[in-house]
Amino acid sequence: GNKICTKHKKVLIAKDTRISGDMLESALCAGFTSSGVDVVLLGVLPTPILTAITSSYDVDMAVMITASHNPYYDNGIKLIDANGDKFADKVTKDIENKIIQKKWKLNNKNLGKIIYDDTAKSRYFDLLAPIVPEKSVLKGLRLVIDCANGAFSDILPDVFMKLGAGVIAIGKEPNGYNINKDCGSQHIKNLQDTIRDTKAHMGIAVDGDGDRIVVCDENGNKVPAEQLIAFVANYLAKLGKIKNKILVSTIVANVGLEKYAKENGWEYHSTPVGERYVIDKMQKIGASVGGEESGHIVVSDFCKTGDGLVAGLLTALGVLESGKKVSEVFSLFALEPLFYENIRFDNKDVLEKVLLEKGVVKAVKTAKKMLEATGRIVLRPSGTEPLLRIWVCGEDANMVEKAGNVIVAEVLRVRQC
Repeated sequence: GNKICTKHKKVLIAKDTRISGDMLESALCAGFTSSGVDVVLLGVLPTPILTAITSSYDVDMAVMITASHNPYYDNGIKLIDANGDKFADKVTKDIENKIIQKKWKLNNKNLGKIIYDDTAKSRYFDLLAPIVPEKSVLKGLRLVIDCANGAFSDILPDVFMKLGAGVIAIGKEPNGYNINKDCGSQHIKNLQDTIRDTKAHMGIAVDGDGDRIVVCDENGNKVPAEQLIAFVANYLAKLGKIKNKILVSTIVANVGLEKYAKENGWEYHSTPVGERYVIDKMQKIGASVGGEESGHIVVSDFCKTGDGLVAGLLTALGVLESGKKVSEVFSLFALEPLFYENIRFDNKDVLEKVLLEKGVVKAVKTAKKMLEATGRIVLRPSGTEPLLRIWVCGEDANMVEKAGNVIVAEVLRVRQC
C-alpha cells in the first residue's frame, strides 16, 4: 500500500465465488486501510470485468481474489495496476520481498475507509456497447451456457438473454465450494450432454473467474481454441472494428493457425506459453487480437485480459450472421497433426536436469530434422507440477508421431539413469 498507492490512496478489490474469498478480502481490507489506503469493494466480479474497468476509477491499483480455473480450496490474488494490466514480475517480486523482510510501518493517524460500489457492471457494459448495437441481435439462437459456478454466474446468461438468445444456463448456483467442480471450461461433459439433450445451436463454457472460454457446436463437439481465435479475428476485421491485422498466440498454438493467419493477410507473432506473454506482446506491437489454445482470447479494443463474455458474444454474433450451423462454420482451417505427451518426475530439480542432458538435446535436434522446416517442437515444464510437457506439431502425421516418440524415449531413458 505505502509504495504503490500514493496518488489516489485508493484500491479496488473484487473476488470470485470461492468460500475463502471473504476471508482474503477482509485481510486485504485490513492491510490497506491500516496503511491509510481507501478500499472500494466491488464484490463478486469476473477478472476480465475488473481489468476492463479499473482505469475508469480514480484508483492506484486493483486486486482480484481468485485461483482462476483451479478447485475451490485454492485461492490467490492477481495484482492489477491503475491501467488494468497485471503487475510486472519485478514489481510483484519487490512487494514479496518487502513482506518477507517485514519492511512496512503502520501509522494509525491516517486510516483508510471501506466503500461499497455497484457501478462496475454498468461501466463494463458501456465499454461493450460498440460490439452490441441492438437489443435483439441474438434472436433465434438457442445456446447452453456453463458459468462454472463462478464469477460470471449471474452476468453471462443475463447478457445473452437480454440480447434475445434462448439461454439454457448451467453451473450458475455458486455455493463457495462448487466453483470449477465438474463444470465450466475445464470439465465440459455436462455442457456437451446438455447441448445434445436440448438440441441447442451452440454451447459456451467459461472458468471460475471468466477469463477463458470453450465453445461447442450443435453436436456437442469442442471447437479448438485456435479456430475461435481466427474466427473472432476475422469477424472483427470484417466489421472494421480493429486497428490492424496483427494476431498473437503462443508457441504451442497449432501451426495451422499461423498458416491460416498469414494466408488471410494477418501478421502473426508467437510467444512463450502463458496469457501474460500474449498480452505483453500484444501491447508492445499494438496487436488487436491474441489468445492461447487453453481458451484465453484477448480482443485488445474491448478487454485487457482473456474475456469469456466478449469472445462468446463475438462468436455467437459471427455464427448467426453467417447463417450456418456452428459445425459448418468450423473448421476454418485444418489443424496440423499434433503429438502431445506429459512425463511425470519425482520433483522439479530432476526435471530441470533431464532437460539439459546431452542425449535429450540431441534427440530434439534429431526430431527437428525429421520434421523439416515446417514443424515445431516445444519441451516445457508445467508451471504447477513436476511434469514435462512434450509438444510436436508438423505437416506429416506419421513423421510427427515418430519425432515425438524419439524425444519421449530419450527422456524416459535419462529419467531412469
